[in-house]
Amino acid sequence: MQMEEAKKWQERKEALEAVELLVKNPKLESGDYADLVKALKKVVGKDTNVMLVALAAKCLAGLATGLRKKFGQYAGHVVPTILEKFKEKKPQVVQALQEAIDAIFLTTTLQNISEDILAVMDNKNPTIKQQTSLFIARSFRHCTPSTLPKSLLKPFCAALLKHINDSAPEVRDAGFEALGTALKVAGEKAVNPFLADVDKLKLDRIKECAEKVELVYGKKAGGAAEKKEGKPITGKTTAVPGPAGDKETKDAATKPGPPKKASAVKGGVPPKKGKPAMAAGTGGAGPKGKKGPETKEIFESELSIEVCEEKAAAVLPASCIQQLDSGNWKERLACMEEFQKAVELMERSEMPCQALVRMLAKKPGWKETNFQVMQMKLHIVALIAQKGNFSKTSAQVVLDGLVDKVGDVKCGTNAKEAMTAIAEACQLPWTAEQVVAMAFSQKNPKNQSETLNWLSNAIKEFGFSGLNVKAFISNVKTALAATNPAVRTSAITLLGVMYLYVGPSLRMFFEDEKPALLSQIDAEFEKMQGQTAPAPTRGISRHSVGGGDDGEEEEQEEVGNDVVDLLPRTDIGDKITAELVSKIGDKNWKIRKEGLDEVTSIINEAKFIQPNIGELPAALKGRLNDSNKILVQQTLSILQQLATAMGPNIKQYVKNLGIPVITVLGDSKNNVRAAALATVNAWAEQTGMKEWLEGEDLSEELKKENPFLRQELLGWLAEKLPAVRSVPSDLLLCVPHLYSCLEDRNGDVRKKAQDALPFFMMHLGFEKMAKATGKLKPTSKDQVLAMLEKAKANMPAKPAPPAKASSRVVGGAAPAKFQPASAFADDLGSNTVESKPDLKKAKAGGLSSKTKQSDVNSNMSKGNARLSKANTSLSKGSSSLTKSQSVKQVQGKKVLSKPSLKEEDDKSGPIFIIVPNGKEQRMREEKALKVLKWNFTTPRDEYIEQLKTQMSTCVAKWLQDEMFHADFQHHNKALSVMIEHLESEKDGVISCLDLILKWLTLRFFDTNTSVLMKALEYLKLLFNLLSQEEYHLTENEASSFIPYLILKVGEPKDVIRKDVRAILNRMCLIYPASKMFPFIMEGTKSKNSKQRAECLEELGCLVESYGMNVCQPTPGKALKEMATHIGDRDNTVRNAALNTIVTVYNVHGDQVFKLIGNLSEKDMSMLEERIKRSAKRPSSAPVRQAEEKPPRTQSISANASMMRKGQAEDMSSKLNQNRNMGSHSETTHTVPREFQLDLDEIENDNGTVRCEMPALVQHKLDDIFEPVLIPEPKIRAVSPHFDDMHSNTASTINFVISQVASGDINTSIQALTQIDEVLKQEDKAEAMSGHIDQFLIATFMQLRLIYNTHMADEKLDKEEIVRLYSCIIGSMITLFQIESLAREASTGVLKDLMHGLITLMLDSRVEDLEEGEQVIRSVNLLVVKVLEKSDQTNILSALLVLLQDSLLATASSPKFSELVMKCLWRMVRLLPETINNINLDRILLDIHIFMKVFPKEKLKQCKSEFPIRTLKTLLHTLCKLKGPKILDHLTMIDNKNESELEAHLCRLMKHTMEQTGKADKDTEKGASRIEEKASKAKVNDILAEIFKKIGSKENTKEGLAELYEYKKKYSDADIEPFLKNSSQFFQSYVERGLRLIETEREGKGRIATSTGISSQMEGTCVPASTHTVSSSIGNTNGEEVGPSVYLERLKILRQRCGLDNAKQEDRPPLTSLLSKPTLPTVASSTDMLHSKLSQLRESREQYQHLDLDSNQTHSSGIGTTLASPSSAAANIDDLKKRLERIKSSRK
Repeated sequence: MQMEEAKKWQERKEALEAVELLVKNPKLESGDYADLVKALKKVVGKDTNVMLVALAAKCLAGLATGLRKKFGQYAGHVVPTILEKFKEKKPQVVQALQEAIDAIFLTTTLQNISEDILAVMDNKNPTIKQQTSLFIARSFRHCTPSTLPKSLLKPFCAALLKHINDSAPEVRDAGFEALGTALKVAGEKAVNPFLADVDKLKLDRIKECAEKVELVYGKKAGGAAEKKEGKPITGKTTAVPGPAGDKETKDAATKPGPPKKASAVKGGVPPKKGKPAMAAGTGGAGPKGKKGPETKEIFESELSIEVCEEKAAAVLPASCIQQLDSGNWKERLACMEEFQKAVELMERSEMPCQALVRMLAKKPGWKETNFQVMQMKLHIVALIAQKGNFSKTSAQVVLDGLVDKVGDVKCGTNAKEAMTAIAEACQLPWTAEQVVAMAFSQKNPKNQSETLNWLSNAIKEFGFSGLNVKAFISNVKTALAATNPAVRTSAITLLGVMYLYVGPSLRMFFEDEKPALLSQIDAEFEKMQGQTAPAPTRGISRHSVGGGDDGEEEEQEEVGNDVVDLLPRTDIGDKITAELVSKIGDKNWKIRKEGLDEVTSIINEAKFIQPNIGELPAALKGRLNDSNKILVQQTLSILQQLATAMGPNIKQYVKNLGIPVITVLGDSKNNVRAAALATVNAWAEQTGMKEWLEGEDLSEELKKENPFLRQELLGWLAEKLPAVRSVPSDLLLCVPHLYSCLEDRNGDVRKKAQDALPFFMMHLGFEKMAKATGKLKPTSKDQVLAMLEKAKANMPAKPAPPAKASSRVVGGAAPAKFQPASAFADDLGSNTVESKPDLKKAKAGGLSSKTKQSDVNSNMSKGNARLSKANTSLSKGSSSLTKSQSVKQVQGKKVLSKPSLKEEDDKSGPIFIIVPNGKEQRMREEKALKVLKWNFTTPRDEYIEQLKTQMSTCVAKWLQDEMFHADFQHHNKALSVMIEHLESEKDGVISCLDLILKWLTLRFFDTNTSVLMKALEYLKLLFNLLSQEEYHLTENEASSFIPYLILKVGEPKDVIRKDVRAILNRMCLIYPASKMFPFIMEGTKSKNSKQRAECLEELGCLVESYGMNVCQPTPGKALKEMATHIGDRDNTVRNAALNTIVTVYNVHGDQVFKLIGNLSEKDMSMLEERIKRSAKRPSSAPVRQAEEKPPRTQSISANASMMRKGQAEDMSSKLNQNRNMGSHSETTHTVPREFQLDLDEIENDNGTVRCEMPALVQHKLDDIFEPVLIPEPKIRAVSPHFDDMHSNTASTINFVISQVASGDINTSIQALTQIDEVLKQEDKAEAMSGHIDQFLIATFMQLRLIYNTHMADEKLDKEEIVRLYSCIIGSMITLFQIESLAREASTGVLKDLMHGLITLMLDSRVEDLEEGEQVIRSVNLLVVKVLEKSDQTNILSALLVLLQDSLLATASSPKFSELVMKCLWRMVRLLPETINNINLDRILLDIHIFMKVFPKEKLKQCKSEFPIRTLKTLLHTLCKLKGPKILDHLTMIDNKNESELEAHLCRLMKHTMEQTGKADKDTEKGASRIEEKASKAKVNDILAEIFKKIGSKENTKEGLAELYEYKKKYSDADIEPFLKNSSQFFQSYVERGLRLIETEREGKGRIATSTGISSQMEGTCVPASTHTVSSSIGNTNGEEVGPSVYLERLKILRQRCGLDNAKQEDRPPLTSLLSKPTLPTVASSTDMLHSKLSQLRESREQYQHLDLDSNQTHSSGIGTTLASPSSAAANIDDLKKRLERIKSSRK
């Protein structure tokens, strides 16, 4: 016997193959096969090669089939071996063994092999137990009651009862199936005695299985052991066993496949440890489920640490293993990175999961202190669980560590991800139980609360099936009692999620909690009300329909049952005493009432009761027709109570208690009827409708000619029937009575009968109903048939399993949705099997004719047991069959092939029927409120019904059935059909557009993503079509569609959001953007943050594309609304709001700030920062935009518009693109200038809507590119140039200005340079008019950015900063030399600008820069310019406000206020010249406000006396200049008493009048008092006073200024006597000071042209009133600096300029200084600056290799004024030439 002895397996294989060939013959000659059988048995039992085991099993099957009964003698030897071999996990082996044992069974009797089978049933291996039970079930199917006597049943039932209590669900399921089969074969009478101890729930389960079993010849689905194919198939093929990696099983799972695979599926063999074959499960199958993954519950044996190290070493790099426990965290981190890479690259089969996780758990393991290492570690655990075959043993290694980290702030998310991955691998029920137990065994509340949060989330992702509710409830109770509020909150959230699945009964567990807690729990449940449980997204079965679906539904019921079953039920049987029963039946109504009261209290005490209630039913039934109506009502309320207390078990009392309640519906008293109806509903909720509809009871009730009874009963049926998915055939018995009701004398009865008609028809079908009219009188028959026809049109589709329908799905758990494999869908034509069959339906169907069923079945798909099972359960009126078929199916008269043919004919016509004026009519009806307005938060049934009715006239019937089907697959199908017919039926689509859009809004409320994606795909095509047809949406269509579309823009999936945004874009082509705006604006109020963010972005796009006019109701309101979102708590929403407003700012400049109104300081600073940053990103090629947003660019590609004849008309669209690129582009590649904006043409056109210019697009572009092939420095391509700008171009200026605030220094410098060039050319400078505020805002934002960001940035080259400062100051000096533009600056902007400049002057960091002093001096000069050239009212007002702010701000330095005051002094000095241009009323208002905030007393408390002196000086000067008239200028002040201003002015006036002759030295020290003094006092006194000041350290500057003014006024005054008495040094100091003041005052013009840098010495002695900040130049602490310092400084400067310093010391400094004319000093400092700048420029050119062009464009002189005019001209010529070249090449 070579097959068992050969050492090489190949030889053994050859021998077996030879045998297999021989035994394939259908009949073998009898003989002695003992040796062969023995050899084969040995191979099966002992061979290590599984392939050979399978081959040997096939040989045995062949032998058994060929020898038939003659093989019986060997059966006993082989059966135990085969059964024990079922421990093998390979599906093909299991399949072969199943085939073998099934073939062997047919050769012998159950009696003969029963001992062998029973011996194996106690085996420890769950797979062996499972397969043995399944084998028994299959064997029983071949038995008859005679071949399955009680003597056999008894031992089998005893063994199987152990199996149904087994811990492994697959064993339990197989046990139920075997017992169910036994019950079916032998009958209840025979089997029930052995099931006496089985609880109700399990008994029900056995009965369910029995109902589904069909004996061999009936071939009921699932039981079809089709002998032709020799493949016994169990009924429960829900699961594809085997690791997900096993290709064959995958195939079996995902397509109907050949028979071989179908049976492979059968085996339910647990694979090696590992991730549940996701091909199989239906959302984490639980102990009660019949799901595949459950079959995988296997514990891998624990490996020792040595073995683990060995295994890990084989797959991980050596360095990784060494560094695992390194002391250095960086090494550990590196090790983790390697570990992760290794895991990512490993194949599933090679991954030693347990070894790897044990390595991770090795010291330091979960006590790892470095969070980065820990995060990686947790991430790796998740990876291993996802990628490997992860067993529970591996899980137990890590779970403890994960739970410990779940509350960690940094690692928590990773821990949760890992837990989720483990839950996928080892199933949620098990994982959750472990995790929760671990969390509550430790004390850390954070871990507990986060674990509960994880669980809430996991339940939503995995579904609820299989979870041990009881265990969780005890843990939840612990959590609710926790002291930590977070744990309590998490527990309540978890309860909320459980409520979705379990329903209201969940509350019963918590009724003894404290009222406060209970109210929180109730609030949480309240929130969940009306929500359905989400479909599981993880751990879902991906296999085809069929048995799995039945299992699914059953699964869901189990959940409900589980919970109800968990409630501790009290047996009240012993309390229902004979005495109580007699009380209830007593003659005296009072005693009867006492009896009923007792019953009420018994039930109340017990809360939940067992179904045993003794004699109570009969007693209560008697009370239902009590003459005392109060007692009838009391009885009804007891029955209602009873239903709640007993739960689903109340079913058994429907016939003897429920039906009598229905009789009470005929009572004449309204309140009694209402109570009866409430009772019937309470019962139906617990029992489902099947029990009520079975039998003749209901039809008997309907027969009674009681109008109350009839209308109540018909009303009740009309309410309940639509929700029932299948009904017993007994419903037909009610039809004749229904017809008589249609003709009842009572109008209400007739109406109720008509209402109920469509629902009867929905279940029974039109034909049956029509046939039933045969017995009516001819006149009645015609009437009824007419009504039937009418009802047929309104007949609803069969329902999906809603919560109410499945009697035991408590709380309406929504079953997971399956996706039937497409292959199957195609096979069956339009008969796609309903994806959520209700188990009850199969039971209730009653399977009227088995032959018909099998007929249907065999037609469906011969070898596919999985499918056929589902089909049979559905064939009875399944709602998934289209209507025409379902009717035929129900009668079972025709096989499927015929209706399919008929179906094809039906589908040939158009799908949308054009009804003339149909749409207009519908609109009128909606307007007149004849129908419901399409407006809801979630669609209610009445909306759906209304839409159905409206569609019935204009949508093909078969399509409508698909559209309103309960199953999403049909919706997908409907959408596919609609897409196909879109082009061909344009007119039909447009005529039904309102209905199509409404139907699509319903799809937006579906949870199924595939439908949503399909709907969006259809919408895109639809809107394209509509825009081609130039159709415009009506208001009605828009308002019933857009709001619902906008809901979807908040979807979590990116791809959906993207589609919705694309659709919103396209909508603008068929519906005005301005009308879209309010809808989208409404969307920003959503609670969904993603929706808010997307809507805000969309608003930005609308404004950008269509201008401010789209903003509804007004731009101001719209912007205010948008701006509120800047403070949103969600970051993405904040960003979206900021980006949107920046977009608006880019398009519309500063008016945005006015429109927004007041924002909080925080929000405003965020906005300013964002506006600044928005300018950073240079625009890249506009072309990209054209692709991205076709409708937005008005259908013209950027290139086409660039090349359009001489002046392109579509610049605005280009601008938009450019702007858009500013905010969206990520690349910053440079764009050749030819493709930047042609500013000349920018304004000519606001968007020609559709220009078709295909010819231009094909133009050869080579010539255009030639001139610019030279690589150019990056710096060039920032933005459109102004060089060739011949007409003012507001939007371009906006764009460039927005770049001034850019965070990128080069971009900013570029923009400043361009603006500077514009300002310098007189003819172009006017273009800036209207943009000054905007430019200044951008500038001071840039200053703020430098101050806060760039200066602090160590990496930044400080030279860059100096360059930027020079450009800013330069362009501002240029601006403030143009008086007309300077005057445009508004008060607020000037205030901020001055703030920025003064801050800069005080910035000590600037002084430390090499060029810092130079910068500060330039600022000095700029400030003077600003003070002189701005609108005097505005600047004076700005300074007053700034002073007020700086005095109020505690953080503000005294230096700052001091400089503001010096500016004010300067302004006071200018007052005599400017007083006539000043709006005094406004200035006095500002002073009034200042004095209101700072009354005199408060001012006097200031550390410095300057503020009060400044104010007095200002007022004094004003009084002096205006005289008494000043009091006429208080018009703007509402309440003059609020400040001392008026009183002060009056005092001043009086004082001035009295003392015109005297100079009051003490009160006034202001800059303008010299004039008064000089005119009145003696010269000598004045001079003495002045020199005294010069001599004092504090007032030296003021003195010098006064002396200068004095000399100027009285040129002949002699100051010699005063100088003589002083030292030589003092004389030279005075001379030099006067000289400097002179140069400063007189030489203004010249200095201005010299790049705006004031003379080196300017700060030396300039009087305070001219506002220099000499102190800040020299030293920052505010002390005055002695002259020697300045001498030193002069020396250094001279040295720098190459002047001779050598003899300086020898020369007496005085004389040289006094004798030298004043100019050289100034000139030399200016020369020095020039040389410095030219050096700077040269070095920069060398560094950047700039060509002449860019040197000009970006000349880096401060203010860029140094470039010679000729070079600028040359540059412009060059540009013009280029432009000409482009134009000529275009022609």
